[in-house]
Amino acid sequence: MRSGTRLGVDPGKARIGVARSDPAGVLAVPVETVRRGKDDLRRLAALVREHEAVEVVVGLPRSLNGGEGPAAAESRRFARRLARQVAPVPVRLCDERLTTVSAESMLREQGRHGRARRDVVDQAAAVLILQHALDTERSTGAAPGEVVSGGRPTTPSQDQPQTHPATGDTPSGGGEA
Repeated sequence: MRSGTRLGVDPGKARIGVARSDPAGVLAVPVETVRRGKDDLRRLAALVREHEAVEVVVGLPRSLNGGEGPAAAESRRFARRLARQVAPVPVRLCDERLTTVSAESMLREQGRHGRARRDVVDQAAAVLILQHALDTERSTGAAPGEVVSGGRPTTPSQDQPQTHPATGDTPSGGGEA
């Protein structure tokens, strides 16, 4: 398992939820909700620097059958813009099916309603996206999803160990806990 703090991002139409991991990459926690607008990417880049993130995980909203619609296309465009803003820190797209639904349900169960829930649901979804990515990497030894580079996402080859561009680290290959 690679070490270093990762940021998780749930890009929505009005708000962007942000979460971060601990440096060991075990636990994701909420950070903040960024309002969409002309400075949203600048704020995300500042968060990458502030938390010394080694990677940014952006949610990719696929349909239940794995297809991609307009929301996924927008997430891909957003991830490319973010990748240019935070380079050389890599940006990775990871499947986020039902994370907002799960976050809404979890917050309802905690008794959060109305505006109190809307203010944090994007952060909760970002936590779920990032936690899933961390858990997947820990169990498989390989970072999940697609790396966004040069404006085009690529899927890493399963045959070759992937190195982190900033650190040169490779996945451990085992299921470190």
